[in-house]
Amino acid sequence: MERITVIGAGNVGATCANVIAHKNLCKEVVLVDIKVGTAEGKALDIWQAAPINHFNTRVVGSTNDYLKTKGSGVIVITSGLPRKPGMSRDDLIKTNAAIVKDVTEKAVKYSPDAIIIIVSNPLDVMTYAAYLASNKPSRKVFGMAGTLDTARYRAFLAEALDVSPSDVHALLMGGHGDTMVPLPRYTSIAGIPVTELLGNEELDKIVERTKKGGGELVNLMGTSAWYAPGAAAAQMVEAIVDDQKKIFPVCTLLQGEYGLKDVYLGVPVKLGRAGIEEIIEVDLNKDEKKLLHESADSVKSTMKVLDDMKLFE
Repeated sequence: MERITVIGAGNVGATCANVIAHKNLCKEVVLVDIKVGTAEGKALDIWQAAPINHFNTRVVGSTNDYLKTKGSGVIVITSGLPRKPGMSRDDLIKTNAAIVKDVTEKAVKYSPDAIIIIVSNPLDVMTYAAYLASNKPSRKVFGMAGTLDTARYRAFLAEALDVSPSDVHALLMGGHGDTMVPLPRYTSIAGIPVTELLGNEELDKIVERTKKGGGELVNLMGTSAWYAPGAAAAQMVEAIVDDQKKIFPVCTLLQGEYGLKDVYLGVPVKLGRAGIEEIIEVDLNKDEKKLLHESADSVKSTMKVLDDMKLFE
């Protein structure tokens, strides 16, 4: 691929650009930010690692100059402000939706065929905002939700069982955050169901820790995570660029799947060169379905907040 753009040169965006460059997925990674010099500085720092870590991808930075992003095959959007003390959920949605709308419209102007991956928070509703702003089919605009949550879940399970994280296969669905729906029935260690290796009590503890995974890191560092989120977004980019047909849980628009309609929600999909090539419907039991529908109701309420703001009229 000729060019990949990462919008937002904060910790997550810079980490994502760094991982993409190291994987040699394209000729050029463009890092864009609104703050003068930030994207240029971080891009230069990453590029200077090329002789050390033996990658060829050129990394360049830009302060709000979207012409440099022209012809990008994939655009990752990490822009947005973190929630501040005293800030309501609706305030955060309003602020970040305006940012996501602005950067999506600018990026799509120069890269009309790009696939767009959203990392901005609140994730589910920001993906919806980018979908509305881009005027693209939903298979080309989706969010990095379950990819990160699943990685956290797998890491905790690997720790508990003292096994390689790459042997842990798991599935999570639903909204990003407290309303996510972990599925222990679809979790295995090298093909062995996790329920044969861990008791329900320990498994429940890991599920709860996963749900609050982002909050745990904020409590420790005073800021949100970036290494795993950046790497998770880059892994999705890799699946698209290399046409891997890999299955990830991502935030996508459902139009009847799982009995849900007009809601952006995390479900397993097949990712390839066309973006989302297939939404996979796994069989859910009554309890799992109930949790998924509750998660969808929660996301729909945030989508309604965005609709009521009439930003897209």
